[in-house]
Amino acid sequence: MKFSLPLLFALGLLPAAALRADVPAVKPPADEAPASAERELKAIMERQRELLDAAGRKTSQSELEDLHMQFQQLCNDYEDYLGRYPNLAAGYVSYALFLSKPVVDQRKRAVALLLKANQLNPDLPVVKNQLGNYLAEDGKPVEALNYYLAAVKLAPREPLYHYQIGTLVTEARDDFLKSGEWTRTTLDRTMQDSFEQAMILSPGNIQYAYRYCESFYDLEHPEWEDALTNWRALEGKVSTPVEKQTIRLHEANVLIKQGKSVEARTLLATVDQPVLQGQKQKLVAQLSAQGAK
Repeated sequence: MKFSLPLLFALGLLPAAALRADVPAVKPPADEAPASAERELKAIMERQRELLDAAGRKTSQSELEDLHMQFQQLCNDYEDYLGRYPNLAAGYVSYALFLSKPVVDQRKRAVALLLKANQLNPDLPVVKNQLGNYLAEDGKPVEALNYYLAAVKLAPREPLYHYQIGTLVTEARDDFLKSGEWTRTTLDRTMQDSFEQAMILSPGNIQYAYRYCESFYDLEHPEWEDALTNWRALEGKVSTPVEKQTIRLHEANVLIKQGKSVEARTLLATVDQPVLQGQKQKLVAQLSAQGAK
């Protein structure tokens, strides 16, 4: 049994932004650009930040319409900037990431800008990653993986890139198998290695650690003892009773899969948080069914 991410959001175990494949805070390498061009781009990006922050606070229709006009002006500023500095990849990247935001959502133009940036500078991991995101969203996971792998090669210590590889090969497993270039064994190894690497590179990130622990459920041949060890380690890293007991549910689940019903019942007896009772009862029912056989 895997507990849904919406439940984890409700419990406070994961931040509300956990599912978004946000671009990490990695600044693209500086292009050969005059100082004035860098200053101008920074000013546009600061204005962009202010507008996006404001968009998160505005609620009335008139306020949103006013912001829409300001967003359009910002697009005009970007277009003017690219017209004056057509060979600076950083401008294309920044503009593309802005157009990728849900409040703007000009995806087609964003892709064209990223492809241009990639042409000008093929060594920007943020560009590879974002192009991979678009291909994954378009239902082209095999092509997306090539861009994700390129991003990892350029920035091997960025945990998000590893995490996205793990997510992609899990969610699009059938597509990779149909390609004939992958086996279930290699997919499982790639998936789990990627989640583990993300966890190692960001040891304080509970989301990455949680997903690595969950990855054992996705294996064709799970190593349940290893899974139990990792869930127990994660329990020691969280602080609230709900978080700890959520993880104990996973530990009990693994124990049930191992046929260790007594240990599982003992662990389930420690889960008393009201919000977790539904999940607890499902595991209790599994134990009862197991005992009835």
